[in-house]
Amino acid sequence: MKNVLHPLVLKFGGTSVGTPEAMQQAVSVVCNEVKRGESVVVVTSALSGVTNLLLEATERAAESGQADPQVADRIAMAHEAIINALLPPNRRETVQRLITERVQAFLRLLEAIAVLGEVTPRAYDAIASLGERMSAPLFAEVLRARDVPSEYVDAAEIIRTDANFRNAQPNFELSASLINSRLRPLLNAETVPVVTGFIGATEDGLTTTLGRGGSDYTAALLGAALQAREVNIYTDVNGVMSADPRIVPKARTLPRLSYREVAELAYFGAKVLHPKTIRPVIERGIPLRVRNTFNPKGDDTLIVPRSEATPGTAKAVTLIRNLSLITVEGRGMLGVPGVAARTFAAVAQTDTSVVLITQASSEQSITFAVAADAAGKVVNALEEAFKAEIERRDIDRVAAVTPIAVVTVVGAGMQHTVGVAGRLFTALGKAGVNIIAIAQGSSEVAISFAVDEADAEKAVRAVHRLTMASA
Repeated sequence: MKNVLHPLVLKFGGTSVGTPEAMQQAVSVVCNEVKRGESVVVVTSALSGVTNLLLEATERAAESGQADPQVADRIAMAHEAIINALLPPNRRETVQRLITERVQAFLRLLEAIAVLGEVTPRAYDAIASLGERMSAPLFAEVLRARDVPSEYVDAAEIIRTDANFRNAQPNFELSASLINSRLRPLLNAETVPVVTGFIGATEDGLTTTLGRGGSDYTAALLGAALQAREVNIYTDVNGVMSADPRIVPKARTLPRLSYREVAELAYFGAKVLHPKTIRPVIERGIPLRVRNTFNPKGDDTLIVPRSEATPGTAKAVTLIRNLSLITVEGRGMLGVPGVAARTFAAVAQTDTSVVLITQASSEQSITFAVAADAAGKVVNALEEAFKAEIERRDIDRVAAVTPIAVVTVVGAGMQHTVGVAGRLFTALGKAGVNIIAIAQGSSEVAISFAVDEADAEKAVRAVHRLTMASA
């Protein structure tokens, strides 16, 4: 008998459903779990590239005053390719009609935006949600064609959020009640719900989106509300890798990561789960795995609240490129309260995120990294904020070094282990990599350092060799 009290939540990303072959494989994963006796809930993203097409066309319409119908044709054709490949003729009409309605709705919104010359946050979310609202009913229909009872569920019915369009925050208690009311009867009837990822709605019924990693967030919310046995995030790689395999061909799958390690990896540029999106299941102790749709029996990564640390070991190395290192420096800063606060207040006014911060103990300089394309406005803001100090020569310079990259080494095993930083910098020295700046949090789970952009990949490979040796 199926374990309907603790279902398995399977989330499929865009590359897992983006072509007929990919969706066929994703559907096969679901079918196999159902055959094994699992009670399954599916969450799906839009087809790969569709959300980008929707939003890029929207921005062009606002800027040019013209709607481009060719984008709608491309989106329709991508879905039609899957319909024609995976559904018999007698099962195509209903889902084809729905896809056509969604595409026409997109064109109407696009024409309105072209006339207005702007995209409101509300309109942005209405358009951004359309990709999932096409892929999910298509996925459900393909499941039914494989004799698996299935029903499409729009997450706007069950995920209740605030009105912070483009990055809405769910109301967990209300959403949990709606999730159980809508999905439990389907699970009890041994029907697979196929839910749109990324989408929610306000109490007034206005469509919202959940921001970065929104489909993962949907899966985690469903998993937490339904007390899932496990949540599986399916993508196109074997779990979370120890480095970018395009830079390090010998990168390996990390079998187990803590929530804190995932947070560090996500922040520092690794293509892993956004920590906010998986928090609902982690806090409830529900196991979460990252798996490969195209190699479901291959290696995967289990994410847990806390993992056992092996002393001395680093697990992964990540890289953020195209950054600028900005320094505020001056002998007059020595011992003066509030310089750091004023520095980062000025940066905040430019709406710029700071990637790395380091400060000399003498307090004569503060150095931090930002995206290279933001360097100019940040330097201008700092020069304005410290105009009087610069004129008095209390601050000698506000300077930017571009381009640089930030490399981060992550692993709970580094915590309280003597000599990790020494081995790390020895390895970089032997590789001929000069370190421009370094930062380490008090948790010691991550060590970050800035290098010249030209040395970035060499640094990643040198550090990864060290992690392989210590593992």
